[in-house]
This record gives sequence, structure tokens and C-alpha cells, in this order.
Amino acid sequence: MTASGVSVRFDDVSKAFDDTVVLAGVSLTVEPGEIFALLGPSGSGKTTMLRLLAGFEQLDRGRLLIADEAVEHLPPARRGVGMLFQSYALFPHLSVAENVAFGLKVRSGTQGETEARVAEMLELVRLSGFEQRRIAELSGGQQQRVALARALAPRPRVLLLDEPLSNLDPALREETRADLRRTVKQTGITTVLVTHEQEEAFELGERIGLLNEGGLEQVGGPAELYRDPASRFVATFVGRCSVLAGVVKERHGGDELTVHLASQPEAPPWRCRGSGELAVDDRVDVCVRPEAVRLETGGGPGLPGEIEAERFTGSNSFYTVRLAAGPTVEVAMPGTAAGLSGACVVRQLAGELPSTFAAAAESGP
Repeated sequence: MTASGVSVRFDDVSKAFDDTVVLAGVSLTVEPGEIFALLGPSGSGKTTMLRLLAGFEQLDRGRLLIADEAVEHLPPARRGVGMLFQSYALFPHLSVAENVAFGLKVRSGTQGETEARVAEMLELVRLSGFEQRRIAELSGGQQQRVALARALAPRPRVLLLDEPLSNLDPALREETRADLRRTVKQTGITTVLVTHEQEEAFELGERIGLLNEGGLEQVGGPAELYRDPASRFVATFVGRCSVLAGVVKERHGGDELTVHLASQPEAPPWRCRGSGELAVDDRVDVCVRPEAVRLETGGGPGLPGEIEAERFTGSNSFYTVRLAAGPTVEVAMPGTAAGLSGACVVRQLAGELPSTFAAAAESGP
């Protein structure tokens, strides 16, 4: 079963509830057949975008287009949208097959056609043989797959996923993510996912839109958001990041800079990335990923500090180091390096270029 994906477009969309602006002029295009993740903190506007697209809320300004057709004035049933709710909203008094068939009842078709479609959907989500089971007899992951089959059964043009894995325990969530992505890609349907979980967005989304306070901070692939964040917010929201104050001392070709860390002006300068708007002597915030640095307990060149805490994760140990001048930095070390303590130096790894941004008002040298 392969669907022909369609585009989805938000064109200067705004929405407010009473005096609270939730979305402010958001423009975004989801490509045909793409799995697009809307990521952001609570209150950033991501769920409102999903509800506007589904027709459960009405926008204040702008346009919503599916396959280049304006849909903002259409009722939900005429938009060709299927939705998998956070709660799954399955009917406990109906069997698995009856739940999947529920969305087909409003469409014309013979009983044989409905039964064939239900069988096709259950095979897709690997639940063939579960037709007569009751919902209470299923695991959480199986219930999620029934809800997905029901959403896909009417052949929607677009699939909307609202925190689809939040009801599952962590161990099952990881397994179900892979199943969900495989199933959705097999259909070819354009999919918009809302989540506040970065790991979920990275694994499911081919591209991600990171929202903050009703606006899009950045749109791009998972690697782009992590390695080349467009703002300080993106750098600190996506993954782990220590922020150190610095001063630009030299610009090189492209976006490469030499930066002196304000807390350690006598230490060797760092190579960093920065936008073309940054100039020599500008104060910047240097966003340092834990894997971009290493610590050594034997002294030498680098940023001197003291290990304050260790968090062992098996493959890595994460160390919180209090630098001599006050700020802290988190450092990832291989698991075999667990158990370090005391005085140390933090060094920049060759080839790792931290991102820099114009310094926040409170973070100057």
C-alpha cells in the first residue's frame, strides 16, 4: 500500500486565544511524503498548528493549504486528514476490526470492501489475527498500532500524529518508534508529528521545525539543528550544551572565527563557527557540546577546572567541570574513563567547531 504524498503549507498563519498570541505569522512547507516533526517546549504553539491543520481550531490570519488547495474554511471531515490522538481514543466495547472499520462507515462501500480494507490495515501494522480481540486485551504498543490503522483506513491525504508515543513506557517507546516510522514510510503519506521529545523528533522526523513562543526558530534535518543551530535557543534546546562567554579576535574564511574565552583570556584561543554578522571584538556566547571537548587530569594547556560531578551512562560518562573563573562546562568521556575526579583541564577537540552567537545582555565578559 503506497499513497501519493501531497504538500502541506502554512502561509503566514497566526492564532491567539483571548489576549495570548500562540502563533505569530508562521510560514512552513511540508514536502509530499515527508515525515515532518514539530518540536518545542510546552506553550510554543506546536499542538495549535496541528489542531489548525485538522480543523479543530480556526486561524486568525493566513492560509492553510493541502496539495495547494486552501482548506482553512473546510470542516475537518472534508480536509482529507487522519489523526492519531495522544490518548488513541479507541472504543473499548468494539473489537480491533470494528475499531479500524469505524472510520470507513461514513464512506460508501460494500461490507466486503470494508473487510478487505481492515485486513489490509491490520497486515500493515502487523496485527493480522487480532481482529476479534478487545482493546483491553492489547498491550500499549498494540493499541497504538490499532489507532494508526484506524487513522489510515479512510486513505487520508495527510496523517497527523499528536504525541503518539507519550502513553508508552520508555522501553516500549523506543521499539514502537521504529515500527511507526517503518509503517508510515511504507504508506508514502505526508505526515506531521507533534512532540516535545527531542529523541522522538530526531528518530521519526526527516525534517524538524523547532518552535519557540509562537515562531519558528529553525527548520532543518536533525543533524543540521544539532551541528549548525541558527540561534542560542536552538543550540541549548537541542541536545546538551554549555554556554561560555567569549570575544571574537579574528575572522577567517567562511564562518570560522578565533575566539578568546572571556573567563580564560590567557588560555589558547578556540576555533568556532559564527555568522557573518559577527565582527572582531564582538562579545559572543560559545555553545560547547559535551562531545566537542575532553578533560585531562594531568594538567597541560586548556581551561583549568575542578570536576564537580559525574553521571555514568554506560557508553559515556558526563562530567560537570567548574572552570577556574566560575562557569561550568559538561564534558562527555568514554565509559572506560569513568571515575575521574579532582583538578583537570578542558581541551577543545581538533576539528570540533562550537557555534557562537551574539552575547546575551547578561552574559558579557
